[in-house]
Amino acid sequence: RRQFAAAENPERALQIARRLVAVKIRNCRTLVRRNAAEPPSRTLARLKELVASAERAESLESLLGIEGTAARVYFEAFGTMLKATTPEAAADEPSFDFEGRNRRPPRDPVNALLSLGYALLAKDLTISLQSVGFDPYLGFYHQPRYGRPALALDLMEEFRPLVVDSVVLSSINTGMFRTSDFIQRGGAVSLTQAGRSKFLRAYERRMDEEITHPVFSYRISYRRT
Repeated sequence: RRQFAAAENPERALQIARRLVAVKIRNCRTLVRRNAAEPPSRTLARLKELVASAERAESLESLLGIEGTAARVYFEAFGTMLKATTPEAAADEPSFDFEGRNRRPPRDPVNALLSLGYALLAKDLTISLQSVGFDPYLGFYHQPRYGRPALALDLMEEFRPLVVDSVVLSSINTGMFRTSDFIQRGGAVSLTQAGRSKFLRAYERRMDEEITHPVFSYRISYRRT
C-alpha cells in the first residue's frame, strides 16, 4: 500500500527517482576512475556535474534527459576500460572494439554481454521484489508499461555498473571469451551456449562477492544487498 501511495505522489516519486539516477551516475564515474588506464578527466568532470543535476532535477522528464546524457558520456569512455587484444591472442579472441551502447539486437560482443547481464540483473531483482511483497511492475523512475518490471528496472540502475559492467570488463580483460563463444547473424551478435555458461558463472561469482555495506557496515554479498 505504501508503494502504491508513494508512486501516486509525484513529489515522492521524483524524490526516489533522483536518488536512483544520481547514485547510478556516481557509480559509473567510480568505475571509469578505477578501471580506465588513463581516466579521461573531461568524462569524470562531466559525470560529476550530472550527479549534481540529477539531485536537483525538477521533473521526471528532465531527469530522463540527464540520465540519458550521463549514459552517453559513460559509454563513450567504456572502451578506455577494455584492454586491447594482443597480437598473439588475436586469432582466437573476438574483437572487443566498443563504439557505444546498442541493443535490440546488440551488434557487437561487448553489447551482447551487457544486454545479457542486464537481463539477468532485472530477473534477479524482479524475484527479490516479489519475495518481500513489492509489486515489481510499479516503479517510480521507470513508468508502468504492460509487461515491464518498472520497479526492478528502477532498483537495478545503481547496480548496473557495480555488477554487470564490472563482470563484462573483468571477463573481457582476463581473456575469458573466444571467437567461438559468439554468433554473428544479420548484423546481430549473440552468445553460444558455451559463451552464456561462461558469463553466467562470472555473473554468479560477482553476485556472491562480499562487500562492506555502506549503510550497515557489515560484510554482505551483492546478492543480499
